[in-house]
Amino acid sequence: MATLRQLEYLVAIVDEGSFTRAAESLNVTQPGLSHQFQALEREVGGPLLERLPRGVRLTPAGRSMLPHARAALAEAGRATVSARRAAGVSTGELHLATLYSVSSGVLPTVLGLWRRKHPGVRIRLFEHRRSDEMALAMAAGQADVAVGPLPEDWEGTARHIGTEEFLVVTRSDDPVALSDRAPDVRLADLAEREWVHFTPDSGLSDILERACTAAGFRPRIAVRTEQAPSAIGYAAAGLGPTLVPANTIPPHFAGAFLRPDPPLRRQLTGYTRTSPDPVTSSFLETLGEHAPLMPAHVARRLRATDRAARRPSPERE
Repeated sequence: MATLRQLEYLVAIVDEGSFTRAAESLNVTQPGLSHQFQALEREVGGPLLERLPRGVRLTPAGRSMLPHARAALAEAGRATVSARRAAGVSTGELHLATLYSVSSGVLPTVLGLWRRKHPGVRIRLFEHRRSDEMALAMAAGQADVAVGPLPEDWEGTARHIGTEEFLVVTRSDDPVALSDRAPDVRLADLAEREWVHFTPDSGLSDILERACTAAGFRPRIAVRTEQAPSAIGYAAAGLGPTLVPANTIPPHFAGAFLRPDPPLRRQLTGYTRTSPDPVTSSFLETLGEHAPLMPAHVARRLRATDRAARRPSPERE
């Protein structure tokens, strides 16, 4: 009787188009794969593949056997998942859609904690530049769950995660970082500056543009980048201020960061198209409990700057 391993080899050879690529995809040696495949052909009583100068071609017997081989492998996979779930073991794959800024600021902590609880679950991440782009991808079934702003009129399940605060980042000796207003800053006070901006297809570009427009000006551009971590580095180097989620600022950051006045915030949600399955529900629970919306190292520095600003200077005593 053919074994599941032999059926797996047949499917891989057909899908990859050669014995060599099939062996590489399965992480086995080519002689070992060939030996098992020859044993399968002996079992069925004839050749299943015709070896060509470039690739392989199914024989009539191979064409007859291939759909049954695929079905047997799929059923074996379902049986394994079912047995592991019954034994309390998490398995499967989590397809997760998010924004680039959320991916760098929120998800590393959350996924690290969640993966330790569910080491058997694979994670496939889909990163998007804009929340509207991500919503369209979710509606088309790209992922099991999305993390970002909730789309208007979303008909699926949603769980509110919390409020994400944006901060202005500058070099450490920037005049606004040393002013009496720190750690707060009016964006209008930066109207004459050149900004570290984001590429036009980035959602962060829209956020910065709207904030500056509300403050009464259009930002002049020193440089554009796609990623919040890059913008933070350029701002700290003195190219100009930038505006990023607080959770994207790394520990031991050498630059300065300030709170916009009025505050600028973004609501984050975990949302799905259908009722969450156990894997998705577990992820949403971890996300809600541990999402680092305001990292401790950022909050500590803001509090320290607040205290320093309230302390009377020697000249005033």
